[in-house]
Amino acid sequence: MRSLVWGEMMESESQDIAINVPEDEAIGHYANFVGVWHTPHEFAIDFCVVQPFLPTGPSARVVSRVRIPPTIVFDLLRTLNQNLTEYERNFGEIKRPEIQEEGGDDEPST
Repeated sequence: MRSLVWGEMMESESQDIAINVPEDEAIGHYANFVGVWHTPHEFAIDFCVVQPFLPTGPSARVVSRVRIPPTIVFDLLRTLNQNLTEYERNFGEIKRPEIQEEGGDDEPST
């Protein structure tokens, strides 16, 4: 697993940090939507699950909110880019699903 190391964040001597995941977080959380916002002192990343078929209309429920200091945002982007490049090298290009228009059906009617 490629992760940020303290040295990258602090621009000093590189030092690996062991990442310990609490047992109750080991499974993780599924998210299919991400929101990002910021204040002068932090960036917040909201990982959400979109629930499109609710009677009141589509809704996104935050499953995890992560706040990070602005000083590591570029490190996060760099690490995500490196992992994405490696993923596509191993599994092929990621293609976004095509959005079908409402009522649109590719099958001809008979």
